[in-house]
Amino acid sequence: MTTVLFDFSGTLFRIESTERWLRAVLDAAGIALAAPELAEKARALEAAGALPGGAAPVRLPEELAEVWRVRDQSSELHRAAYTGLSRQVSLPDPALHDALYERHMSPAAWSPYPDALEVLTGLRERGFRVGVVSNIGWDLRPVFRAHGLDGYVDAYVLSYEHGVQKPDPRLFTVACAALDADPRNTLMVGDDRRADGGAAALGCTVHFVDHLPAADRPDGLRPVLDLVG
Repeated sequence: MTTVLFDFSGTLFRIESTERWLRAVLDAAGIALAAPELAEKARALEAAGALPGGAAPVRLPEELAEVWRVRDQSSELHRAAYTGLSRQVSLPDPALHDALYERHMSPAAWSPYPDALEVLTGLRERGFRVGVVSNIGWDLRPVFRAHGLDGYVDAYVLSYEHGVQKPDPRLFTVACAALDADPRNTLMVGDDRRADGGAAALGCTVHFVDHLPAADRPDGLRPVLDLVG
Protein backbone atom coordinates (compact mmCIF):
# COMPACT_ATOMS: atom_id res chain seq x y z
CA MET A 1 0.00 0.00 0.00
CA THR A 2 1.15 3.49 -0.85
CA THR A 3 -2.10 5.46 -0.86
CA VAL A 4 -5.28 5.70 1.21
CA LEU A 5 -8.51 7.28 -0.04
CA PHE A 6 -11.23 8.30 2.41
CA ASP A 7 -14.87 9.15 2.04
CA PHE A 8 -15.96 12.30 3.90
CA SER A 9 -19.40 12.07 5.53
CA GLY A 10 -19.83 9.11 7.83
CA THR A 11 -16.17 8.17 7.45
CA LEU A 12 -13.86 11.01 8.55
CA PHE A 13 -16.57 13.46 9.64
CA ARG A 14 -20.10 13.26 10.99
CA ILE A 15 -22.85 15.84 10.52
CA GLU A 16 -24.60 17.28 13.58
CA SER A 17 -27.94 15.91 14.72
CA THR A 18 -31.08 17.05 12.93
CA GLU A 19 -32.38 18.76 16.06
CA ARG A 20 -29.15 20.71 16.59
CA TRP A 21 -29.14 21.64 12.89
CA LEU A 22 -32.66 23.03 13.07
CA ARG A 23 -32.08 24.78 16.38
CA ALA A 24 -28.98 26.58 15.06
CA VAL A 25 -30.90 27.93 12.08
CA LEU A 26 -33.90 28.98 14.14
CA ASP A 27 -31.64 30.76 16.64
CA ALA A 28 -29.85 32.61 13.82
CA ALA A 29 -33.21 33.73 12.43
CA GLY A 30 -34.48 34.81 15.85
CA ILE A 31 -37.35 32.33 15.74
CA ALA A 32 -38.33 30.54 18.93
CA LEU A 33 -40.18 27.22 18.98
CA ALA A 34 -41.34 25.38 22.06
CA ALA A 35 -39.21 22.33 22.74
CA PRO A 36 -41.91 19.79 21.78
CA GLU A 37 -42.59 21.55 18.45
CA LEU A 38 -38.88 21.85 17.68
CA ALA A 39 -38.42 18.15 18.37
CA GLU A 40 -41.42 17.31 16.17
CA LYS A 41 -40.09 19.40 13.27
CA ALA A 42 -36.64 17.82 13.63
CA ARG A 43 -38.14 14.34 13.48
CA ALA A 44 -40.09 15.28 10.36
CA LEU A 45 -36.99 16.68 8.67
CA GLU A 46 -35.06 13.54 9.55
CA ALA A 47 -37.78 11.31 8.12
CA ALA A 48 -37.78 13.45 4.97
CA GLY A 49 -34.01 12.92 4.59
CA ALA A 50 -33.51 16.67 4.44
CA LEU A 51 -30.16 16.80 6.26
CA PRO A 52 -27.22 16.03 3.95
CA GLY A 53 -25.03 13.46 5.65
CA GLY A 54 -27.94 12.36 7.80
CA ALA A 55 -30.59 9.70 7.33
CA ALA A 56 -31.92 8.81 3.89
CA PRO A 57 -35.56 9.69 3.12
CA VAL A 58 -38.11 7.30 4.57
CA ARG A 59 -40.21 8.00 1.48
CA LEU A 60 -38.77 9.71 -1.57
CA PRO A 61 -41.34 11.91 -3.33
CA GLU A 62 -41.80 10.86 -6.95
CA GLU A 63 -41.13 14.36 -8.22
CA LEU A 64 -37.69 14.34 -6.56
CA ALA A 65 -36.65 10.82 -7.57
CA GLU A 66 -34.52 11.80 -10.56
CA VAL A 67 -32.78 14.79 -8.99
CA TRP A 68 -32.08 12.61 -5.93
CA ARG A 69 -30.46 9.94 -8.10
CA VAL A 70 -27.96 12.41 -9.62
CA ARG A 71 -27.79 14.92 -6.77
CA ASP A 72 -24.03 14.70 -6.30
CA GLN A 73 -23.17 15.54 -9.90
CA SER A 74 -23.47 19.32 -9.45
CA SER A 75 -23.97 21.91 -6.75
CA GLU A 76 -27.30 22.93 -8.29
CA LEU A 77 -28.66 19.38 -8.24
CA HIS A 78 -27.47 18.84 -4.68
CA ARG A 79 -29.19 21.97 -3.42
CA ALA A 80 -32.38 21.18 -5.36
CA ALA A 81 -32.56 17.66 -3.95
CA TYR A 82 -32.08 18.57 -0.31
CA THR A 83 -34.10 21.78 -0.22
CA GLY A 84 -36.82 19.87 -2.07
CA LEU A 85 -36.87 17.29 0.70
CA SER A 86 -36.79 19.99 3.38
CA ARG A 87 -39.81 21.67 1.84
CA GLN A 88 -41.86 18.55 2.51
CA VAL A 89 -41.88 19.84 6.10
CA SER A 90 -43.74 23.01 7.05
CA LEU A 91 -41.50 25.54 8.84
CA PRO A 92 -42.35 28.95 10.38
CA ASP A 93 -40.66 30.83 7.52
CA PRO A 94 -40.10 29.45 3.98
CA ALA A 95 -36.65 31.08 3.96
CA LEU A 96 -35.56 28.57 6.60
CA HIS A 97 -35.27 25.81 4.00
CA ASP A 98 -32.42 27.59 2.23
CA ALA A 99 -30.93 28.59 5.58
CA LEU A 100 -30.86 24.94 6.62
CA TYR A 101 -29.02 24.02 3.46
CA GLU A 102 -26.47 26.79 4.05
CA ARG A 103 -25.98 25.67 7.65
CA HIS A 104 -25.02 22.13 6.69
CA MET A 105 -22.08 23.47 4.64
CA SER A 106 -20.57 25.30 7.61
CA PRO A 107 -17.64 23.75 9.52
CA ALA A 108 -19.64 24.15 12.74
CA ALA A 109 -22.13 21.55 11.48
CA TRP A 110 -19.45 18.84 11.26
CA SER A 111 -17.29 16.97 13.76
CA PRO A 112 -14.35 14.72 12.93
CA TYR A 113 -14.57 11.19 14.28
CA PRO A 114 -12.54 10.91 17.50
CA ASP A 115 -9.73 8.88 15.90
CA ALA A 116 -9.57 10.77 12.58
CA LEU A 117 -6.59 12.92 13.57
CA GLU A 118 -4.70 9.95 15.02
CA VAL A 119 -5.16 7.89 11.87
CA LEU A 120 -4.34 10.70 9.44
CA THR A 121 -1.25 11.58 11.49
CA GLY A 122 -0.17 7.94 11.51
CA LEU A 123 -0.52 7.70 7.74
CA ARG A 124 1.47 10.90 7.22
CA GLU A 125 4.25 9.68 9.52
CA ARG A 126 4.48 6.44 7.54
CA GLY A 127 4.74 8.25 4.23
CA PHE A 128 1.32 7.42 2.77
CA ARG A 129 -0.43 9.71 0.33
CA VAL A 130 -3.99 10.54 1.35
CA GLY A 131 -6.98 11.57 -0.73
CA VAL A 132 -10.61 12.39 0.02
CA VAL A 133 -13.15 11.11 -2.52
CA SER A 134 -16.65 12.35 -1.78
CA ASN A 135 -20.09 12.38 -3.34
CA ILE A 136 -21.00 15.95 -2.48
CA GLY A 137 -22.41 19.16 -3.92
CA TRP A 138 -20.17 21.76 -2.26
CA ASP A 139 -16.56 22.46 -1.32
CA LEU A 140 -15.70 20.58 1.87
CA ARG A 141 -12.11 21.86 2.07
CA PRO A 142 -13.05 24.61 4.58
CA VAL A 143 -14.40 21.94 6.92
CA PHE A 144 -11.03 20.17 6.94
CA ARG A 145 -9.18 23.47 7.42
CA ALA A 146 -11.41 24.60 10.29
CA HIS A 147 -10.88 21.32 12.12
CA GLY A 148 -7.12 21.21 11.52
CA LEU A 149 -7.10 18.18 9.18
CA ASP A 150 -6.40 19.82 5.83
CA GLY A 151 -2.64 19.43 6.22
CA TYR A 152 -2.99 15.64 6.16
CA VAL A 153 -4.84 15.49 2.82
CA ASP A 154 -2.91 15.53 -0.45
CA ALA A 155 -5.86 15.65 -2.85
CA TYR A 156 -9.61 16.21 -2.81
CA VAL A 157 -11.76 14.62 -5.51
CA LEU A 158 -15.34 15.86 -5.18
CA SER A 159 -18.15 14.54 -7.35
CA TYR A 160 -19.70 17.91 -8.15
CA GLU A 161 -16.38 19.22 -9.50
CA HIS A 162 -16.18 16.35 -12.00
CA GLY A 163 -19.83 15.67 -12.82
CA VAL A 164 -19.38 12.04 -11.79
CA GLN A 165 -20.46 10.34 -8.58
CA LYS A 166 -19.45 7.14 -6.84
CA PRO A 167 -19.67 4.20 -7.52
CA ASP A 168 -18.59 5.27 -11.02
CA PRO A 169 -14.96 4.10 -11.27
CA ARG A 170 -14.05 7.30 -13.11
CA LEU A 171 -14.08 9.27 -9.86
CA PHE A 172 -11.63 6.86 -8.26
CA THR A 173 -9.50 6.98 -11.41
CA VAL A 174 -9.25 10.76 -11.03
CA ALA A 175 -8.20 10.34 -7.41
CA CYS A 176 -5.50 7.80 -8.18
CA ALA A 177 -4.16 9.98 -11.00
CA ALA A 178 -4.08 13.04 -8.71
CA LEU A 179 -1.98 11.09 -6.23
CA ASP A 180 0.12 9.25 -8.83
CA ALA A 181 -1.15 6.04 -7.25
CA ASP A 182 -1.49 2.53 -8.60
CA PRO A 183 -5.04 1.39 -7.70
CA ARG A 184 -3.64 -2.02 -6.80
CA ASN A 185 -1.63 -0.32 -4.05
CA THR A 186 -4.52 1.86 -2.86
CA LEU A 187 -6.97 1.43 0.02
CA MET A 188 -10.42 3.03 -0.16
CA VAL A 189 -12.12 3.64 3.21
CA GLY A 190 -15.81 4.46 3.31
CA ASP A 191 -19.16 3.80 4.95
CA ASP A 192 -21.28 3.09 1.85
CA ARG A 193 -20.86 -0.39 0.41
CA ARG A 194 -22.35 0.53 -2.93
CA ALA A 195 -20.78 3.94 -3.50
CA ASP A 196 -17.35 3.37 -1.94
CA GLY A 197 -17.27 -0.22 -3.12
CA GLY A 198 -16.97 1.12 -6.67
CA ALA A 199 -13.23 1.49 -6.09
CA ALA A 200 -12.88 -2.29 -6.24
CA ALA A 201 -13.52 -2.15 -9.99
CA LEU A 202 -10.10 -0.52 -10.39
CA GLY A 203 -8.37 -3.08 -8.17
CA CYS A 204 -8.37 -1.00 -4.98
CA THR A 205 -8.73 -2.72 -1.65
CA VAL A 206 -11.88 -1.46 0.10
CA HIS A 207 -12.49 -1.21 3.85
CA PHE A 208 -15.84 -0.21 5.32
CA VAL A 209 -16.63 1.63 8.55
CA ASP A 210 -20.00 2.03 10.25
CA HIS A 211 -21.97 5.23 9.64
CA LEU A 212 -22.63 6.08 13.29
CA PRO A 213 -22.70 9.23 15.42
CA ALA A 214 -19.17 10.26 16.36
CA ALA A 215 -19.66 9.44 20.03
CA ASP A 216 -20.74 5.90 19.13
CA ARG A 217 -17.69 5.19 16.95
CA PRO A 218 -14.60 6.29 18.88
CA ASP A 219 -12.10 4.01 17.16
CA GLY A 220 -13.66 2.81 13.91
CA LEU A 221 -10.83 4.21 11.77
CA ARG A 222 -7.92 2.73 13.71
CA PRO A 223 -7.96 -0.62 11.83
CA VAL A 224 -6.82 1.35 8.77
CA LEU A 225 -3.34 1.64 10.28
CA ASP A 226 -3.18 -2.12 10.68
CA LEU A 227 -4.42 -2.74 7.14
CA VAL A 228 -1.73 -0.61 5.51
CA GLY A 229 1.05 -2.16 7.63
